[in-house]
Amino acid sequence: MNTLHVDVVSAEESIFSGQARFVALPGEAGELGILPKHTPLITRIKPGSVRIEMADGSEEFVFVAGGILEVQPDCVTVLSDTAIRGKDLDDQKAREAKAAAEEALKNAKSEIDLARAQSELAIMAAQIAALRKFRQKR
Repeated sequence: MNTLHVDVVSAEESIFSGQARFVALPGEAGELGILPKHTPLITRIKPGSVRIEMADGSEEFVFVAGGILEVQPDCVTVLSDTAIRGKDLDDQKAREAKAAAEEALKNAKSEIDLARAQSELAIMAAQIAALRKFRQKR
């Protein structure tokens, strides 16, 4: 069976490392699907879920808050400041953080505060969407 090595790394730890048949994730210009022998590529990724189809047919989900993707014909590397395994996502914490981001958006006093709040709100909305995807697959 044709597989590729996949690494998903956050600033704190290696979140996933293993062989996969397919990887899907939110690229900067849209959803990316990566199979073995993919053309080399480096791009930014948006907040969302990385879906990894394992060699045995099972799936692994990882939420990333954006980052960088490097693709080589036999290897995929996802680098993100924040990456959380699907099974570790906490719905309550995500909703609380989203509410805090919405409040920060309302109270933004400068362009920088506004941009920071908008970014945090987008990340939390993507995390909640990733949590829903993860729960549907279980």
